Amino acid sequence: MIVYWLVSYFIGNLLTAWWIGKWKGVDLRQQRSGNLGARNAGAILGKPAFLLTFLGDAGKGALVVWIGFFFDFSIWAIAVAGFAVVIGHLFPFWLKYRGGKGIATFIGVSFCLTPDLFLAMFILFFAFYPWLKSATLSMLASFAGFIIMAFILQVWIVVWPLIMAIIIIVIKHKFDIQESFNSRFR
Repeated sequence: MIVYWLVSYFIGNLLTAWWIGKWKGVDLRQQRSGNLGARNAGAILGKPAFLLTFLGDAGKGALVVWIGFFFDFSIWAIAVAGFAVVIGHLFPFWLKYRGGKGIATFIGVSFCLTPDLFLAMFILFFAFYPWLKSATLSMLASFAGFIIMAFILQVWIVVWPLIMAIIIIVIKHKFDIQESFNSRFR
C-alpha cells in the first residue's frame, strides 16, 4: 500500500505544463504566475497548451485511481493515493516543490473515484460561474459542494484525504481567491 502511495506522489511529479513548455522552448516557471498548471500554460502558450496540460494533469489523477482499482485496493486507500498525486503535482521534489495548483489533477481523481461528488462539483461550478464570472470563485463553490455532498452521502470518512487535498488546493489559491473576490465584489 505504501508503495502505491509513493508511486502516486511520483506520478503527480510529472507536470504536463513543464513538458509542454520545454517542447515550446519556454520555462513557464519564469512567465506570469510561474505556475506549472493549465491556466498559466494557456495564458502563455495558447488554448492548445491549456487543453493538453489540463488533460495530462487530469489523466495522471485518473491513472492513480485506475491503478488502485486494478489492484483492488479499498476506496480509502485509493483516496489517499488521490491525495498523494495532488500533493506530487503541487510540490514536485525535482522542481524545488514549485508545481501547479492541483485543480486538473483533483478533477481527474474525483471524476474516476467519486463520480457523484464530482457531479455535484461540476454542477455547482457551472451554476455559479455566470453569476460570479470568476473560475476561481466558482471553484470555491464547487469544492464546498464536494465537501457538503461527502457529508450528506456519509462518505466523508472514506474520502477525507480528498477533502484534505481540497483544503491544500484552496490554500495554494489564496492570492487568486483574494484577487478574484476583490475584483468581483468591489
